[in-house]
Amino acid sequence: MPVIAPPAAHRRTTTALGACLVSFVAFWIAQRAAHVSMIDLKVYRAEAATVRAGGDLYALRTTAARLPTTYPPFAALLFTPLTLLDTGLLRTLARAGNLALLVVFARLSLRLVGHAREEAAWWIAAVAVWCEPVWTTMRYGQINLLIAVLVLWDLSRRPGGRWAGAGVGLAAAVKLTPALFAVFLLATGAVARFRGDGAGPWLRHARGAAVAFAGATLLAAALLPGDSWRFWTGMVFRTSRVGRAEETANQALRGVLARLLHTPDPGAVWAATAALVALLGLAVAVAAELRGERAWAVVGCAVTALLVSPVSWSHHWVWCVPLVLLLWTRGHRAGAVGTALVFGSYALWWVPHGPGRPELHQGLAQFALSALYGGAGLLFLVLAGHRCRGPAGIRP
Repeated sequence: MPVIAPPAAHRRTTTALGACLVSFVAFWIAQRAAHVSMIDLKVYRAEAATVRAGGDLYALRTTAARLPTTYPPFAALLFTPLTLLDTGLLRTLARAGNLALLVVFARLSLRLVGHAREEAAWWIAAVAVWCEPVWTTMRYGQINLLIAVLVLWDLSRRPGGRWAGAGVGLAAAVKLTPALFAVFLLATGAVARFRGDGAGPWLRHARGAAVAFAGATLLAAALLPGDSWRFWTGMVFRTSRVGRAEETANQALRGVLARLLHTPDPGAVWAATAALVALLGLAVAVAAELRGERAWAVVGCAVTALLVSPVSWSHHWVWCVPLVLLLWTRGHRAGAVGTALVFGSYALWWVPHGPGRPELHQGLAQFALSALYGGAGLLFLVLAGHRCRGPAGIRP
């Protein structure tokens, strides 16, 4: 009986899957050779142990770096199963889980930009695993990919679904920055209603996010009342606990301004700049959404959240994956290549950093390198605003 050759699509998928597995194995070996610490994963496990022991979650200082708890109490509840695993197995599962999440994130990013070829997700994951935000996420054992997947799963689905808002709400209950997506949905609905058009899909989505966030937060309050009171009445406002503003890894506006002005606290300058960027970024996202450009709206909102947050470490910028895909699929090929080089070059680490706070004494060239992510984010918002200017009809 003659052997029937597999269809071309199947061959393309098999090739892409093989390339992705080779890339992931090489990445795994490289991380092992680099002796990555997965220090944040150790913090998560220590938080879980503190919850199970009934200790004070926000008095915790753990690892040699004496890192504190910075997430809301609901996150610590989610981390409690980590105490059931020994450290070696936990590190292995965390790395494997993040690699799986990267594939899901690539697939959701493709869905967001309207690209349907199945094998593309494997190729994107094979390349994206080597970009600095993803490498550093894996290096620290961070949860950035989980947060991004929750948000993209929610916002890349058909509007009005049964679980609309659940992903955004749960992501915000774990880490507050994604709450800006709920604000974006609420603002879009408000503008649509003001214009006399249907605001239902956006307001329902925002309401679902609020319900999910409130449910998770109230559950944490019921199980961890003392920790919840302490976080929501005090710790949430103490941004200095997260780290120094001027650190090179901080690619938020606050970090960029701290390095530019050679001050550990840019204060009112940062507050005014962040408020302006938040308003303009949300305006761009709302305008894009009302024009039916969901991909520009979602990525614009993500970039705005990263910029205006007091601290956005370089590994928080995993949103560079859908950002590059969006630019490429919308015809901005040079911008896509340039953005990929920014996030794949590790250039922000080429400047002096570490003990002695050298970031406060940078020259112009050093500052330019240490502001690459924030600069790329601002340029993206300018481009998105240019595309979405002018009147347009509402297309939910």
